[in-house]
Amino acid sequence: MKHLFCLLANTLAALSAVMMLSLAGCAVNPVTGKREMMFDSPAQDIATGTQNYLPSQQSQGGQYVVDQGLTAYVNKVGKKLAAVSDAPDLPYEFVVLNNDTPNAWAMPGGKLAINRGLLVQLEDEAQLAAVLGHEIVHAAARHGASAKAQQVLVGAGVVLAGVAISTKKPEYAVLSVGALGVGANAWNSKYSRDHESISDKYGIKYMVKAGYDPQAAVELQELFVRMFEKQDPGWLQGLFASHPPSRDRVAANRAELTQYPKGGARNKAAFEHAIAQIKEDKAAYKNYEDSMKAAKDKQYDKAMSLVDSAIAQQPKENLFWEMKGKLLLQQDKNQESIPALDKAIQANPAYFSPYIYRGMAYKELGNSNLAEHDLIASQRLLPTQMASEQLGDIALAKGNRSAAAAYYQQVIEGGGESGERAKAKLAQIQQ
Repeated sequence: MKHLFCLLANTLAALSAVMMLSLAGCAVNPVTGKREMMFDSPAQDIATGTQNYLPSQQSQGGQYVVDQGLTAYVNKVGKKLAAVSDAPDLPYEFVVLNNDTPNAWAMPGGKLAINRGLLVQLEDEAQLAAVLGHEIVHAAARHGASAKAQQVLVGAGVVLAGVAISTKKPEYAVLSVGALGVGANAWNSKYSRDHESISDKYGIKYMVKAGYDPQAAVELQELFVRMFEKQDPGWLQGLFASHPPSRDRVAANRAELTQYPKGGARNKAAFEHAIAQIKEDKAAYKNYEDSMKAAKDKQYDKAMSLVDSAIAQQPKENLFWEMKGKLLLQQDKNQESIPALDKAIQANPAYFSPYIYRGMAYKELGNSNLAEHDLIASQRLLPTQMASEQLGDIALAKGNRSAAAAYYQQVIEGGGESGERAKAKLAQIQQ
């Protein structure tokens, strides 16, 4: 009986806590005008987006830099839509990510991105506006804050699992490229079916207000359904992981169009001009993808031949030079890898990954100072287990056991095989 009373007391306490949170956490959705459960303030939305925007970009290929005019174009279209949104004063930013996966995402506070791999699937500016308008609604309607509040009501542990990394000190924010705990993937995965319906509906509204043909929103969903039905792995891992398409969404979008006049801007020529470079480089990126597949199968000569072809087709692409450097490292050609990695860094000095591999090459060549410099440079852009482990090894070789232990502890927090390896290294230090 005593146990039952305790259980009842705990239950009542939990319900009371939920009621208190409910009373304290209601806010008006800027898009729908309805009161919803949101514990974060608009200022916290902006802070969250600002904190996680750059790490999210880094972990997904970094910004596309071969033709920076493309990002300027996307930003112009995005700002045009944001200006007619229900939250026009958010600090909106739009970037193009150097990623083949067809995807687009929005973070709280108006930080948005679209992948190179999605842009090449679109036909005109109106379809681009359909993508960006949908994502703008997620930010304007504060769907991230709403989803987080719902998870709090389900259980605090769910929320803590999703945002734990974001609450740590900045230098520990991301310990592994594959274990990013916040950012695009985390927020998009929380969007509900209602969030998606609202973003479809009001995204069309924003398109019309900005002068675009809303029929493009129906075409976009039809494209997504066709790609989804093909079970293309790239699509399944990208946009569809957080924005599942369906025939119902196509029908709902088509029904939504009935309240708007037909017609509007398509701007096909402007769009084709903007994406001309990535269209021209399609064969180069195909060679790059095939090079990665060959390397995974340990067909290193084939991989090198393919990436050399990609470089010949587009020598400004940093990912191609980085791939060549990694392949040379794989074959223990450390000195030869450095010029390739130099070119990768010169092409995009704001991307973390080639600094890691050049640091590893310098470390193997016995130049620990240059290695440490590059690895720390990578950590400033995106902290990773790989760089932390390498820095731990360098610190240990220099006799700095406390610094080595700190680096290994960072790796351990990231988990996985790297974490287990770091545990063994830390145990040896502490003996």
